[in-house]
Amino acid sequence: MATNAKPAPVTALFLDIGGVMLTNGWDRKSREAAAKNFNLDLDELNDRHRMTFDTYEAGKLNLDEYLKRAVFYQPRPFTMEDFRAFMYGQSQAYPEMIDLVRALKAKYGLRIAVVNNEGRELNEHRIRAFRLYEFVDFFISSCFVHFRKPDVDIWNVALDIAQVPRENVVYIDDRNMFVQVAESLGLRGITHSNKDVGQTRQKLAEWGLVL
Repeated sequence: MATNAKPAPVTALFLDIGGVMLTNGWDRKSREAAAKNFNLDLDELNDRHRMTFDTYEAGKLNLDEYLKRAVFYQPRPFTMEDFRAFMYGQSQAYPEMIDLVRALKAKYGLRIAVVNNEGRELNEHRIRAFRLYEFVDFFISSCFVHFRKPDVDIWNVALDIAQVPRENVVYIDDRNMFVQVAESLGLRGITHSNKDVGQTRQKLAEWGLVL
């Protein structure tokens, strides 16, 4: 007679930052705001961004080098420091999701890992500014490991460092394709929307993480 196997207990959460715990670090909306604020040609900014940002996220350029290619390839009436400060100022927290992760870690002793694509300076600013280091155990960021999602190696490195069986891990991301790649590796996945944190909370509760 068939029986419903009980799912393995969840002992670790792997999460993205942008779109899950914070707004995206430097997305199309942020670039639109920058183009308006600094009187830039948005199409040209986006074209130059596309050609070089992946290299920055992979940790093979620093932020100044990215900006020299994307913005400061010609004289500007503003400084690189001005533009960096504007970039940093685009990040905002999603407090409900941060509070949820903090509470789950406190109640269940979960291992918490970030698995994200982000350039070093933006990543480190966001970790410090929003005190993510207080509850995240380690950061598997593309700028640190030099490959980016959807490269499966980024999840494999996270598993190696966490030393948690993959069947005990839930991965949370706002991009469904990344969730599907994680699931193909044997992790459980949640495609998250900050418009419906309750749905994420409910799914975690189904796997035993009840608050």
